[in-house]
Order: sequence, then C-alpha cells, then structure tokens
Amino acid sequence: MSSARRDISPPLTELPIRTADRGFYDGFSPDVTVTAKILVGALIIWAIAFPEHAGTMLNAIKEVILTNFAAWYIYIMTFFVIFCIGLAILPASGRLKIGRDEDEPEFSRFSWFSMMFGAGIGVGMLTWAVAEPVYHFNNNPEVIQNLANSGGRDNLLNAFKWSYVDWGFSAWATYAVAGLGIGFFAYRRGLPLTVRSALTPLFGSRLSGWPGHAINVFAVIATVLGVAQTIGLGVEQFVAGMSRIGMGDWLLNSGGTASVAGVVLGLVIIMTASTMSALSGVGRGIKWLSNLNMALSIVLLSFFLVFGSTAMGLHALFLGMWDYVRALPEMLFTVYRADGAGGVADQLTKWQDAWPVFYWAWWISFAPFVGLFLARISRGRTIREFMLGAVLVPALMCFVWFAFAGGTAIDLELNGGAAGLIFGASDGDKIFAITNFLLGDVMGWLMAVLIVVLLMTFLVTTADSAVLIVNTINAAGNEGPKARRHILFWGVALGLVVGALLLVGGLQAIQTAIVIGALPFSVVMVLICAALVKAILRDSLRASRGLPTTYADNDGAALSATLPE
Repeated sequence: MSSARRDISPPLTELPIRTADRGFYDGFSPDVTVTAKILVGALIIWAIAFPEHAGTMLNAIKEVILTNFAAWYIYIMTFFVIFCIGLAILPASGRLKIGRDEDEPEFSRFSWFSMMFGAGIGVGMLTWAVAEPVYHFNNNPEVIQNLANSGGRDNLLNAFKWSYVDWGFSAWATYAVAGLGIGFFAYRRGLPLTVRSALTPLFGSRLSGWPGHAINVFAVIATVLGVAQTIGLGVEQFVAGMSRIGMGDWLLNSGGTASVAGVVLGLVIIMTASTMSALSGVGRGIKWLSNLNMALSIVLLSFFLVFGSTAMGLHALFLGMWDYVRALPEMLFTVYRADGAGGVADQLTKWQDAWPVFYWAWWISFAPFVGLFLARISRGRTIREFMLGAVLVPALMCFVWFAFAGGTAIDLELNGGAAGLIFGASDGDKIFAITNFLLGDVMGWLMAVLIVVLLMTFLVTTADSAVLIVNTINAAGNEGPKARRHILFWGVALGLVVGALLLVGGLQAIQTAIVIGALPFSVVMVLICAALVKAILRDSLRASRGLPTTYADNDGAALSATLPE
C-alpha cells in the first residue's frame, strides 16, 4: 500500500460492549441497565417518600443551573441549527447516506413523517398549540419592553413568532443532531445502535468501557425525564378530555387541573396501552399507532381550517413565519441577563428561563429518545434528505397547528364572543373549550372524543417508543426483541416517575428535573457534532484515496475494531 493510502486509518467498525449471556440481564449491559435502574428508582423513592425535601432540593439545583448555564443552553441550540444547515447544504456531507450506498429506506415517507412527528412533539403540541400563543399574546419580550401592548392587536404576530421559536427549527435540529450521530455510526460503520457509538471518532474503542457506560446512562436518564414531561402534559390534558366527555367531575380539582385520582387513572390507562404496544415492536404497534395519530391529526387540523378562524390562521401562519425567520438570528443569539433591580432586565430573564431555556432543556432531554428513534427509522436516507425531513417538515407542521389552533383561540376571544371562556380554561382544557364553543354540546362532545383518542394515540406512541429506546440503549444497541420483563419494568418505571414528580410539585417539578437532567447530555450533544465533522471529513479523504468508508458486508472481512477513527 502506498504512503498516501497509509496516512489515514480505516474507520472503527467494531465496538464490543459487555453484555450478560445468561440470567435476568441476558443480552443487556448490566453496567448501564443496573446503574440506570438504581438512579431512576432512587428518584422515584425520594420523590414519593420525601416530597417536600425533593421539591426543595430540585428547585435549589435548578436555580443554580439557570444562574450559571442559561446562556449555555441558548448558544448550543443556536449552534445545532447552524450545524444542521451546514451538513444539509455541503455536498460532501449532504449526499452521504445513513447507511451503506446500497441501503434503501425501510418506511414510506408518510410513515416516516408520521413516526417522527408522533414521537417528537405530537402530545405537547395538542396542549401548547392553543395555550402558548395565548400566553405570548399577553406576555413576551416586546410586552415587557413596552414595545407592544399585552392582549393588543399590535402584539398578535409577536405571540406566534415566539411560539415558533420554541417549537420550530431549534427543537428539530436538536433531534436531528442526535439522530444523525447515532444512525451514521450504526448504519455506516456497523457499530451498536446506541448513543456511545456517535462519539467513536473522538474516543475510539475506549467507549467499550466506563466512559461509554456513563454516556448511555446519561442518555437513559435524560430520556426518562424528557418523556416524563411529555406524558405529564398529555395526562393532564387527557384527564381534562375524559371529564369533558362525561367520565366525572372527580377527575378535576376545583381549579380545573387534574386531580390525583385523575392522574393515577390516566397514567394506568396510558402506560398499560403503551407497554402492550411496546411488546409488539416498532414495525407493528408503533407504526400502526403513528399512522393512526397522523390521520386523526389531519382530521382535527381540518376542523380548525374549516370551522376555525381561517383568515386569522393564514395571517398568523405566513406573516408570523416571516417575522420568525426574519428575527430568528437575533432571537437565537439573545441572552437576557438579570441585574437584580427588579426591572425590565429581571423580567426578561425570568421570561427567558420559563420559556426558551426550559424548552431547550426539554428538547435536549428528549434528544436521545427521539434521536435514536429517528436513526432507527431513517436508515437508507441521505443526510440532506434526513435534515430536510427531520427539521423542516415537522417544524412546518407545528407552525400550521399553532397558527390555526392558536389563531382561532385568539380570534374567538377578540371577535367571536368567547368572553374569557377559552383564555380562562386551564392549558390542557383550552382546545376542548374551543371545539365546544364552536360546535355546541352534541358535536362538541363528539369532537372531544376524537381529541381524547388522538391524545391517547400520541401518548401511547411516545411512551412505547421510549420504552423500546431505553431497552435498546441498555441492550448495547441490540434492536432485536427484548425480554418482556424489561419492557414491563420500564413501562412501570416511566409511569411512576411521572406520578412521583407530579406528587412533588406538579408539572413544575418535572420541568425542574428536566433542566437539571439535560445539562450533562447537552455536553454529549456538542461532542456528537464534533465527532460527525471529524468522521465526514475523514470519509472524504478515504473516498478520494479509494479506501472504504463503511463496514464490510456479512460476506466480507470486517475491519479491525482496534484501529482509531
């Protein structure tokens, strides 16, 4: 071999991870699985046995993180957006496949989009597509700085601009980074379908040991907390829907929020259904449910298009998107800093911590789950197709939802005579208040039933996907069937985490846990970006010199696992 071909090593295509070959943890990595179970179990026991102490400690840690790391969350999310744009437009990276050159996609584009959307944002969108534009219509940075009037028509587009920031390109860029990092090294290199594989260009075979175990434990904890937030939001709204369709006022407290009994019933229904779905695997239960919730979403969205405030929705969609894209660079780079004087600077910082920083932590916590799931369903697609499909399309779907659902809510309050009926409802109940106001009792009840079914399919899709993803991480990337006992354990554990944190302090406690849990994984995310850049650059060099860039097929000789990236 010439010196030109010797000066760059082949890619790492083997990453042995120790798994048990018998007993309870047969096929699983005990180092990752046991550690993750202990940490999650400790959180559950702490929250249930000492709720006041747990709530106080979690809040104290959150305040330290917000004081010292809010800017970190803002800037890395900006970096993720720029990073995804760069990978998509550069020819050297955009044309590469998530897999070998001959690999073809497993799922149709419709199923692909459905599964991405359902697992990524679907549940939260049903709550916040109405609630968030309403909130920002009354308060946002322009209002705080006296540049617009709270609840005024001059503040309308600001309400959507800031909603699009939280649910738009930044969220999906985060998922895309995690998904590409995992999928690229799993399907081009033949490495395990797990988070640690995405860092092999930086740390090589050392990831077979404790550094890799730690990364995967961080990923499991982040996944559990991120999914807990989504399920917590969804269960609150699910309970409100069950009350709307006549299952009893006992499901709600006097303030309209879900009662303890309502939360318990909702969690039992959702986690039982999701665990049963997870037992059937991604190719059956999850795919079927994803297609169903996409179809129901189209029905519900069509309702808003036909019966809602169409003119307001179109106004909010196109002009709101224009304002969002035009102001995006400034919004992504702006960090508000408190001065302790109790004035505008402190109010802006408080708003930033409650909205963008919380959302960025939520999306980062959700990234190992959604990322691994995206990797699992995106094999055979090019990086450019993956970035366009995983960032632009779901973000546009969110914009449409927010524009027509949120736009209808605001228009009915301003012009339609709702008179506080929608604005005064709890966040989870706002969408039911709209449909009941527009359709009346009978048709409103039928629409409430459809929304409850849609909520359930979104929640079940999210929860069962999370259970399978956690088990895939624990099983060292093995995508094969998992032991029923482990699926049952994580299904129960996920429900208990949601219930325990709601007991500690409601959704606020889950949000606090997310801000804390996302911090270590945010570092992993930045390292994934560095690893991808290094791998793609070195693959370009390998290709130019006729060297292989993917793992050998089953009939070929595998490349040495001991060679560095």
